[in-house]
Amino acid sequence: MIKLNILNMKEFFQTVNTCNGAVNLLYPDGKKENINRQYELQKELLHKYRENKNHLQLSLDIPDPKDYMSIVYYYAGDC
Repeated sequence: MIKLNILNMKEFFQTVNTCNGAVNLLYPDGKKENINRQYELQKELLHKYRENKNHLQLSLDIPDPKDYMSIVYYYAGDC
C-alpha cells in the first residue's frame, strides 16, 4: 500500500494507464477498486480533485512490482 498526495492528476492518470496490472484504489471501509484504464472512475476522481482545489490524497494497492515502481518514480518526479 502507498499513500499519495496527487497534485498533477493528468500525469498521474497517464502513469496509471501505462501499468500492466491493477492499480487498486483503497477505500476507508477496505473496499478496493481498480483505476487502471477505468475512465469513468478516473473522471469521478478528477472531479473530486478539482473540488479539492487541485489536490487529492489517495491510498493505492499495486500488486505488480514494476507498476508500483512506475508510480513511485512518477510521484518522486512530481514533488
